[in-house]
Amino acid sequence: MALEGLSRYIYGTTRLGDENIPFGDRVMIARQAIQAGLWVHTSHQYGSALSVLRAAFDEDRSSLPNAIFKIGHDSASDVRAQILLQLEALGTSSLALGQVCPGGQLAEDLATGGPGVSGLAALKDEGIVDRYVMEVWPWTSDVAIRMVRGGHAKGVIEGLIFYLNPLQRFVTNELWDLLLEHDFPIVAMRTVAGGDVHRIKGNPNAPEYLRKRAAAVAPLFDRSGIPMWPEFAARYSLGFSQVRATVGATSRNENLAEFIAVTRDPHPLPTDIVEELLRLQREWSDEHDRFAAPWSM
Repeated sequence: MALEGLSRYIYGTTRLGDENIPFGDRVMIARQAIQAGLWVHTSHQYGSALSVLRAAFDEDRSSLPNAIFKIGHDSASDVRAQILLQLEALGTSSLALGQVCPGGQLAEDLATGGPGVSGLAALKDEGIVDRYVMEVWPWTSDVAIRMVRGGHAKGVIEGLIFYLNPLQRFVTNELWDLLLEHDFPIVAMRTVAGGDVHRIKGNPNAPEYLRKRAAAVAPLFDRSGIPMWPEFAARYSLGFSQVRATVGATSRNENLAEFIAVTRDPHPLPTDIVEELLRLQREWSDEHDRFAAPWSM
């Protein structure tokens, strides 16, 4: 099967770029994630996250973690440049998994089987990247639909990566149905949608759409009897057979331990709760997500 071998929980590094947290504390939690055997998810766009990871790597180069790097954008040459930029920043020679964020001609090539696909394959042959997943949003779902239906990137793009949790399923209904039909591998991002469902519901600074969703999902969470929101959220996303892993960020030791614990051997949520979440997400997608302007969510 494609996209095997990932840790079920992948440590997201966005918080490693937070300059309000002492640098040494950020290095320490990065080391804890590495020592736990986790994959890490990172990007040069995450502030100083790569500098923190470099310091964590330098403490013990004998056991470096596998990593997912965000890379893009309009061509295979752009992808190559971003791979090399991030490898240099970390002092490594290749990356395990590239998260391709396609735009322009590269997006069209992935949708139609154009030369950008062979360009990405050539980077694998060069040895600087092992595998790829493609990042998807509601406003880019059509690219993935055409790619999956046509099989244009088969053997190059091994899966899709997008926000998938009880409050967010950031692909269109048409693409979601296609992924289920084809049993297409998925990496789920944003494990807990940014925080506890009850806190999101009452947070005036959270986006309005997310507060409304939290208000709808909170009774389902309460009804489940599951004591922790991270467990509920992880059991939802990892309950789909084609979801290989969930990516969640934290800077707190106790949250890291909780993420690891709840993803170790997650049981699917009760069927009635899953069905209600699926119904809600179909409504949210049709009423809101598919109309969303790029980067508005």
